[in-house]
Amino acid sequence: MLGLGCETNKEWVERVAGNPSVLLVDHAHCEKKAALMAISLLNRYPEHTELVDEMSDLAIEEMSHFRMVLKKMEERDIALTFDPGDSYAQELHTQINKQEPKKFLDKLIVASLIEARSCERFQLLSERAEDVELREFYLSLLVSEARHRNTFLHLARLYFKEDVVKKRLDEFEAFEAKLVSALPSEAVMHG
Repeated sequence: MLGLGCETNKEWVERVAGNPSVLLVDHAHCEKKAALMAISLLNRYPEHTELVDEMSDLAIEEMSHFRMVLKKMEERDIALTFDPGDSYAQELHTQINKQEPKKFLDKLIVASLIEARSCERFQLLSERAEDVELREFYLSLLVSEARHRNTFLHLARLYFKEDVVKKRLDEFEAFEAKLVSALPSEAVMHG
C-alpha cells in the first residue's frame, strides 16, 4: 500500500524510540510544514477544484495534528525550538521538475512519499516507543498518514494520465529508497 522502496533501518528505530523529546519537536515541525504545503498547493493551483477542497481539509487536519503534538510536548515540559529544516524533504524537492505541468505532478508525488514514509515510521514507533502513551499517540496518527498518501496519489491520477503518474512515481520511489538508505538515522521523523 505504501509503495516504499525500502524499510527504515533498525538503527533509526532504536535512536528515536528512546529520545521522545527531539522526535516530538521535529514531529511538530513536520505537521506544520505539511499544513503549509497543502496551503501552498491550493494557492498555486486554484483552478483544480478537487485539489482545493482536499488541501483545505488536509491543512486543517495537519494543524490539528500540530496542536496535538504541542500538547504532548507541553505535558512533558518540552519547548518548541527553531526548525533546522528537513534534509530528507529538501532532497526530495530537488527532484521536482521546474516546468509545469510536470512540476504539479511531482509536487503531488513528493507529498505522497513524505506521507508514506511518515506512516511507516509511525507504525514502527507505535510498536517500539518506550513510552506507552506515545505508542498509542503514534498509532492514532497512522490512518491519517495513509489516507493523506492516497489523497495525493488520487489527485495525481485525477489530473494526469495513469501511465505518466506510474512512471514518475516509480522514479521517485527509487530515488526515495536510495535517499532513506543513506540517511544518518538521526532522532527526527525523516532522519
